[in-house]
Amino acid sequence: MFPEIIRVLLQRECDGVHPVHPVHPVLHLFGGPFVSLDGSRIEIPEGSKRLLAFVALRSGRVPRSYAAGTLWPGGGDSRAAGNLRSALWRLNKVGLELLDVDKYSLTLHERVLVDLHLVVAWAARVANEQPSIEDLHALPSTPDSLDLLPGWYEDWALLERERFRQRLLHALETQSRGLTLHGHHAEAIDAALLVVSADPLRESAQLALVQAHLGENNWMEARRCHDAYAETLRRELDTEPGREFSALLSAHLQMRRSPHNRSPRPRSTAVR
Repeated sequence: MFPEIIRVLLQRECDGVHPVHPVHPVLHLFGGPFVSLDGSRIEIPEGSKRLLAFVALRSGRVPRSYAAGTLWPGGGDSRAAGNLRSALWRLNKVGLELLDVDKYSLTLHERVLVDLHLVVAWAARVANEQPSIEDLHALPSTPDSLDLLPGWYEDWALLERERFRQRLLHALETQSRGLTLHGHHAEAIDAALLVVSADPLRESAQLALVQAHLGENNWMEARRCHDAYAETLRRELDTEPGREFSALLSAHLQMRRSPHNRSPRPRSTAVR
């Protein structure tokens, strides 16, 4: 029903509460919004989806006037306030406490988990190079599996989508390097390829991919990736890869050619 990485992070968050499905409501903003509870999907009324997502993307309490004015900018303050009350009424019909509302502000209910918050926390641990074993091996299946609020084009949604995208790509690059360091080369390649598929011109991702191949001593595959990226850069931007990118492959090949790394030839035992 939702991406495997979300399932893994939910199990970590709810460890000791429920071994498979959390008893807390979970707000899914990837491919949503919708809510899941104990493994069951609960749909949110159309008129309330943007309100719930908008509040979930903010830290702390959100003034009612600010939420109403941002979500319903046309028609004046009175009409926007009426639309906010209508959205709250529809949300209450779901039968779950999703928002904590008072006369002046609203916020997400303290029991509600948000998939975005879990992934952002995971990305921060990975990017800071402090991941657990579970964090290190948690991978999205595809870049699209973590598509935040797909099809929404309001300015506030676009900004949050791009901010999350950059966090995720940076975390996946760091994860790839960490997996390479620990000898998990196949997963390191997968993590780097996720970034490359999302942004083929991102040189830091291409560098992580080449490092993963070199870590597995697949230097021909590393050379292929290097040459393909260099060709793409020339075609798209009329430029060359950075010095660090090209030097990595050259240094590895030079090390392989070094006499110290060659196996000694066996002495001939033939009798003359």
